[in-house]
Amino acid sequence: MKENINLAAVSYLAEMLSESMAIFDKAGFINDAVFGLDDLELKQRVEQVVDVLHRSLPADYAQAAQVLFNVGTAWKKQSDNDIWVSFIAWPVIDYSAKYGLEHPELALQVLKKLTPLFSAEFAVRPFIEQHYEVSYAQLLSWCDDDDEHVRRLASEGCRPRLPWGKRLVKFCDDPTDIFVILEKLKDDASLYVRRSVANNLNDIAKDHPDKVVALCRQWSVNTSTERQWLIRHALRSLVKQGHPDVFPLLGCSVTPKLTQPLLQLDKDSLSLGESMLMSAQLTSTDEKSQKLVVDYKVHHVKANGSTTAKVFKWKNINLQPAESLQLLKEHAFKIISTRKYYSGEHRIELLINGKVYAQQTVVLTV
Repeated sequence: MKENINLAAVSYLAEMLSESMAIFDKAGFINDAVFGLDDLELKQRVEQVVDVLHRSLPADYAQAAQVLFNVGTAWKKQSDNDIWVSFIAWPVIDYSAKYGLEHPELALQVLKKLTPLFSAEFAVRPFIEQHYEVSYAQLLSWCDDDDEHVRRLASEGCRPRLPWGKRLVKFCDDPTDIFVILEKLKDDASLYVRRSVANNLNDIAKDHPDKVVALCRQWSVNTSTERQWLIRHALRSLVKQGHPDVFPLLGCSVTPKLTQPLLQLDKDSLSLGESMLMSAQLTSTDEKSQKLVVDYKVHHVKANGSTTAKVFKWKNINLQPAESLQLLKEHAFKIISTRKYYSGEHRIELLINGKVYAQQTVVLTV
């Protein structure tokens, strides 16, 4: 992604600034912004452009804010081939998070103006931390905005554990104020907004699972198809964790009626980079159809010989009365940047509606 903040992107930003300021050194801005850029990672590139912006914009934030408003108005829609047009808006937005913190009312209006260009979900977080009352009032008002990007910012900006963003400890400790925002947005006409609501709830569930389950239970009464999707998406991490109260909410059988399920592996040992084929045999003993969430858990061996578990999705099924079904799934022990493998016996567990029904082991050689 870092390649999207490049010479072409900086040149585009310089053009937008030259249209928005009476006096602007376009060539100097470009030279300073791209100096050493190729050696920098994504966030470093953003920070460099922010610093060059600071030297180029008026020192008074009120005057700088007017330029940023003008830039937001002048900004052209990106083409499918020019994704950098969106990425170069990131430092324009982050500028207010760094240099507008002493002017929260004005800076938040700038973020509202600019968020359709890239999303101000990172930039709004320092304001929530340092100017809570002002920021929270803005978040509430944004819930009723005509622009879906602004409404989404109300939810995305206050996610307690936003990926790549600093944790909002206040909301990790007590999500009550977030629930007020999500209540206003849960039936938003935009899927873009509703997905953010679901992701926010998924964040909250990591600290307050019972509160999220209780809220989703309220929302599930006589609900729409769209809200049902939102609830499923919000509860996805709790499903993986096997939280017992989640499965009834999703319409799953509380106590599946099955003959003892079978789990088989096509090999008992393999080397790093190879795959194994798993098969699960499920046979219903119920007179009614059963909704089942079938997953599997791999207990990966760690360097000290202990294990750490990760749940993987398999399949959601409706098992009919007396039906017998065989499920197949390939699992690869492939090299990835987020996990280091170690040799040893790995336990594989078959999960049905969050509970372990069968298990096997496979020996991995690294």
